[in-house]
Amino acid sequence: MADEPIMTLESKLSVLAEDLGKIVDWKWDGRFSTAVGEFAATEKDRVLGVLEKHLVSTWDSLTVKDAPDVVQEISKKLGGLMSGQLLLLSDSRQAACIFCAWWPWGSGAKISIRIAPFNTSLADEDATALTAQFREVFKI
Repeated sequence: MADEPIMTLESKLSVLAEDLGKIVDWKWDGRFSTAVGEFAATEKDRVLGVLEKHLVSTWDSLTVKDAPDVVQEISKKLGGLMSGQLLLLSDSRQAACIFCAWWPWGSGAKISIRIAPFNTSLADEDATALTAQFREVFKI
């Protein structure tokens, strides 16, 4: 997997995992093939600050309909965005990116985030390798 965009994704994932690992414990979410972490809503600003440092575009349930194709594709994969949910991306202009789904709980006490790399142009073998590397970085 010597493809430069993939190596860049791996590097960005490593830094993101390190920064968030100080706040969030990760598990594997097989339903969406993402790392999932949850935290108290009181940590909202701290976590969002870390995410916004690494993920430069943010979409919500109102703006996603006008988003680039890759954003809409990720949103669809996750079942769409409901009010209060966010989708953050490292670069919404690229087919290869990192995304984070921000899902507040109905009770308001906790927030879940789901993070994964996304690439529409990888061969199956490379996609499998990227997922394995991603899981290793997040220790899940």
